[in-house]
Amino acid sequence: MEQRDTRTEPPTLGVGMVGYAFMGAAHSQGWRTVRHVFDLPLRPVLAAIAGRDPHAVRAAAAKYGWAAAETDWRALLAREDVHLVDVCTPGDSHAEIAVAALEAGKHVLCEKPLANSVAEAEAMVAAAEAARERGQLAMVGFNYRRVPALSHARRLIADGRLGTLRHVRVTYLQDWLVDPGFPLTWRLQREHAGSGALGDLGAHIVDLAQFLAGEALVGVSAQTETFVRERPRLGGASAGLTASGGTGHGPVTVDDAAVFTGRFASGALAAFEATRMASGRKNALRLEVNGEFGSLAFDLERLNELSFHDHREPSATAGFRRIIVTEAEHPYLEGWWPPGHALGYEHTFTHQARDLVEAIASGTDPAPSFADGLQVQRVLAAVEESAQRNAVYTPVQEARAGVR
Repeated sequence: MEQRDTRTEPPTLGVGMVGYAFMGAAHSQGWRTVRHVFDLPLRPVLAAIAGRDPHAVRAAAAKYGWAAAETDWRALLAREDVHLVDVCTPGDSHAEIAVAALEAGKHVLCEKPLANSVAEAEAMVAAAEAARERGQLAMVGFNYRRVPALSHARRLIADGRLGTLRHVRVTYLQDWLVDPGFPLTWRLQREHAGSGALGDLGAHIVDLAQFLAGEALVGVSAQTETFVRERPRLGGASAGLTASGGTGHGPVTVDDAAVFTGRFASGALAAFEATRMASGRKNALRLEVNGEFGSLAFDLERLNELSFHDHREPSATAGFRRIIVTEAEHPYLEGWWPPGHALGYEHTFTHQARDLVEAIASGTDPAPSFADGLQVQRVLAAVEESAQRNAVYTPVQEARAGVR
């Protein structure tokens, strides 16, 4: 049998993952694929995956290609073959795992939102800054930054193709909570998820708006609502009664939808909508950026396309034109297929893995950093605070009178 010359291979980067559900599967795909697509300075190896259920985590390891399974995330930190810890758990455990991993000398990738509170996110940033001095790097996983069309949009805006920005509008619509019979999962409980559509979807669109604009939001005004306030507990009525001695339902303690406006440091305005109650919308993320010279628009359901309008063109021929973002010179496309051959959602996690591996190899700060994640967390907290203040005032007389 022909022997493989390992001297030509780059050093390995052992990855340990905590969590094996939706994001665990997506991140596994990225780690499993990245070295087969891009020429990397380090070779990611799927060393071990951790989860509390021994049968489920072993099944996940076999399915996703991990070499070993652990039932305690702390075991990953003790493994010498794990150099990077990828945190794909619910938000209530992000801070504990990420801080411990950094203190144990591991690099860290943590899923968004960075934490469930500003205080937790601040602690994570402090741990990341201390670890940076020891050579460990930390990144938060906002994967939509890695959609080639959105990375290309960022380039166009940074190059001044839109001129001074004026408006950013972003919506993220899903419908998986429309049915009031949908069970009370961890994503509907504040103690686990931190918030509802705001943290789950709103974190993405806040990060994207700031990423594209290249500047931070400095003020918001918001409204949130929970439309279905009780849901069946997992396992049905036999799983337990409510605090009021009820029927096996439990309270929903997060928002179903959030709408808010914002202002960037430059004075540009922004409008956001995040909901998991938009019937018929499965994963509809749409945005538009307007500037003095033109506009850009994007629809995640047409992920390989970017719409661009140059306002300086003659009105007789001006209009939005479609850019198919599949050329080799477009972001990330050098490793994939010939022009016109489309990519999909899964590829964003491969691109995320590539960017982090290259940052670790070069010792440069990856983006988005934990500090970027903290900035998003501060915006989310401001949205919740604004929504609470705005809810105090109810125009009772006008509401009773109706609209004429």
